[in-house]
Amino acid sequence: MLSAKDIMSADPVTIAPDMDIIEATKLLLEHKFNGLPVVDHNGKLVGVLCQSDLVAQQKKVNLPSLFTILDGFIPLKSLSDVDSEMRKVAATRVADAMTEEPVTVSPDTPLDEVATLMVDSKYYTLPVVQDGRLVGVVGKEDVLRTLVGA
Repeated sequence: MLSAKDIMSADPVTIAPDMDIIEATKLLLEHKFNGLPVVDHNGKLVGVLCQSDLVAQQKKVNLPSLFTILDGFIPLKSLSDVDSEMRKVAATRVADAMTEEPVTVSPDTPLDEVATLMVDSKYYTLPVVQDGRLVGVVGKEDVLRTLVGA
């Protein structure tokens, strides 16, 4: 049975958390990547920047509804959720737009588990991590290549 290490890109393109969001977007578009791993200066995975994170910058932010009790305002939606949405919409650096603590796989994760994560959770770029360090990336095209034996 194939595992992540058999199909992963072992030397993936990565970006830094302090990279300009426009430059990161250009990189995604130029290489037709669905997402890029974000690593710190020690090679530790700190997040993933996906196309959907960038599309979120164009969305309409819904302000929470409020109701009042005894002259106090109580939001019907968590203010931390609103803060998170606003940070993504106004992002100028990768760290502000990326998904922190992304789902990862290990080099020994079987191919069927990788495919299940991609299908069930709609993850199209999965970082492969060993001992906290990024060692590769599995994309949906890597999985598709196994179907044709490439």
